[in-house]
Amino acid sequence: MSEHRGHKQHDIDFSNLPDCILDQILSFMPTKDAVKTSVLSTRWKNLWVSVPNIDFDDALLCAREVDGWRRPHVTSFVNFVERVLRLCNPSKMEKFRLSCRVFRDAFQIRSWISHAIMHNVQELDLSLFAKDPSMIPRSVFHNTSLVSLKIRMDCAIQLPSHVSFPCLKALQLSYVQFLHDDFTETFLSGCPVLEKLILFNNSFKSNITISSSSLKSLTIRDLSRFGEIDDLSGCKIKIGAENLICFEYIGYLSNRIMFSDTSSLDISFINIPTHNERLQKVANRAIDLLKQLQYVVSLRLSNLTLQSLLFADNICFPVFSNLTDLMLTTEIGMNHTFRVLMGLLSCCPVLQSICFSEGLMHLGENNLIWSSIPICMSNCLKIVAMKNFHGYDSEICLLKNVLKTARVLERMDIRWSETYLRDLKRKTNARKELEKIVKSSPACVIKFS
Repeated sequence: MSEHRGHKQHDIDFSNLPDCILDQILSFMPTKDAVKTSVLSTRWKNLWVSVPNIDFDDALLCAREVDGWRRPHVTSFVNFVERVLRLCNPSKMEKFRLSCRVFRDAFQIRSWISHAIMHNVQELDLSLFAKDPSMIPRSVFHNTSLVSLKIRMDCAIQLPSHVSFPCLKALQLSYVQFLHDDFTETFLSGCPVLEKLILFNNSFKSNITISSSSLKSLTIRDLSRFGEIDDLSGCKIKIGAENLICFEYIGYLSNRIMFSDTSSLDISFINIPTHNERLQKVANRAIDLLKQLQYVVSLRLSNLTLQSLLFADNICFPVFSNLTDLMLTTEIGMNHTFRVLMGLLSCCPVLQSICFSEGLMHLGENNLIWSSIPICMSNCLKIVAMKNFHGYDSEICLLKNVLKTARVLERMDIRWSETYLRDLKRKTNARKELEKIVKSSPACVIKFS
């Protein structure tokens, strides 16, 4: 025990903690580190064997220096995994993570995964870099204990004719090749309580259908071509999830997204990165996608998405009749992009909150055009947040116009950019500029941080 600045400070004696607490502490550590605690004392020698979480990564375990690079020693890795699985005997295995970048023995990997399945693992996370679908045993797809399943494989998964996951609530498939139309239908048909689905950079070789009445959250990251869009004919991703609440899409829209019903959607995030090919076709698809999301309550858009809309044949937004919260997740950096934003705001009649999470670039003092004020700004807008604020004229101009027109505005939150956090002169000038404005809403509070 020691004293510091008048306050007593107690050192924690881990040796006095009960085993159940120590098990919890060890469960947050990588398996290789948990095993190392066995040398601390006689009491710690066998504690790790009852840890419910097991994590094997051949890139981190038993690494050795080869030609200036640290590479895993395969034999040491195999011996370590075998020893841990032989000695480890948790009453209930909660998590099992296996990442094999170098080691690619399908028989051995299957046996390790089967071990986890036999111990009724609840969360299974597999990153298998060999293009060999036989690494995953069939027993994985008939499982009554799994609650979460993550599979990363750069190949097609061989599904049995019947799949059964009665308890599975979260599924993530990364880099998996979808070769047949019925792949997702077969997979999801055996997941009656699935709530969260993530498709991460998968290769779609055919149309797919995502049909699930239990699904609440869907994320599609479709960047597998890394921006080289030669053909936008793509595939159709048909989504029928009548209880879907959250939808997130990041990609080039090389595949078409088609919803059958979006009336339940509350939250959506759309990020379409910039690219130099097929701009017009991508922009038209972006408009089509936004039209399908017209009932969302909360919407996040990247600046890149707004930029992509500039190339549409006709920028015709739907009326977002339920949208109350809008966040722009990247810096607004073009005059034309800002005009697109104003057009979007004119289609948000009940918008109450808008957040510029990365501020605006320095566009100049007179570059923002306020020829018409969106009705939501004058009648509904209550909260405006400007993060990464630089004190640029364009940013101040935007905030001034909001203060002049927003009649029910309650709060304006301004967070300074790290670049100018210590620039007292800039901060003082910006504050003076905003505080001298006659606010349309006298109750509005301007907060700088």
